[in-house]
Amino acid sequence: MNESLWVERYRPKTVQECILPTELKDTFQAFVDRKEIPHLLLCGTPGVGKTTIAKALCEEIGCDYMMLNGSDESGIDTFRVKIKNYASSMSMFAAKKVIIIDEADYLNPNSTQPAMRGAMEEFAHNCTFILTCNYKNRIIEPLASRCAVVEFKLKPEDKPKMAREFMRRVDEILKTEGVSYKLPVVAEVIKKFFPDYRRVLNELQRYSVSGTIDEGILANVSDITITELVKSLKERNFRNMRQWVAQHGNDDSARLFRKIYDSLYEVMKKEDIPQAVIHIAKYQFQAAFVSDQELNLVACLTEIMSDCSFI
Repeated sequence: MNESLWVERYRPKTVQECILPTELKDTFQAFVDRKEIPHLLLCGTPGVGKTTIAKALCEEIGCDYMMLNGSDESGIDTFRVKIKNYASSMSMFAAKKVIIIDEADYLNPNSTQPAMRGAMEEFAHNCTFILTCNYKNRIIEPLASRCAVVEFKLKPEDKPKMAREFMRRVDEILKTEGVSYKLPVVAEVIKKFFPDYRRVLNELQRYSVSGTIDEGILANVSDITITELVKSLKERNFRNMRQWVAQHGNDDSARLFRKIYDSLYEVMKKEDIPQAVIHIAKYQFQAAFVSDQELNLVACLTEIMSDCSFI
């Protein structure tokens, strides 16, 4: 099933195949060269390659490893039954074992995360832990302090080079899959979702069902416009604002908040901008915890609509 997904079929197997800033790639390559992986906490936005690099490290060094998803298995029973049993047993084929915990920021901070502290020290001779997370602030400090923290932050000068490299990778994938495409259209998809590699590949796979990726999909990938939203906020039209949110509810919440923030100086009275920024920051933070992203965004926009005036 997984191999039917492009993100799995074409997942890089080595550090050098991963698309990362040079500084990060050199750090991970050093681990491979020494054939030694410390406890790691990989932090960054979704789709930037945290899980991919974790798997690539294990594959290239030749470690036995087990994958867990912290959002699916967050309770203390996961630690007692799976993590502890795996970490305490010896590997038959490799010198050391690795446990990769995806979305570790969803592990219970009152039970599972504290229990992990002792395990990291007790089984360090036999097992290494690699934790990935989107929100570092949700990892308790005693657990984070036991790991080498690597943040997947892109500097402005890194983005053009990485986008070009990813474009070449996408070109290879589309040719391998026998999909005809228009280069400017694919570039628009990459531009919209970069650096979320997973999202780009998933979108391209979806659009490629017909065997062609052309201008017909541009209406679906065009950048979010907030002109209609601003009009609703300015007119205090709650119904239209809710409809706008419903239409864009599938977009990444962090990207939506950023788009709204970037537009403030053009549409809002200067004296009200600080208050709007406070609202956006509060609800963007809450987006990491809430179960209903649409409701969270509506609440944010309702406060902005009530407290701020537009030009």
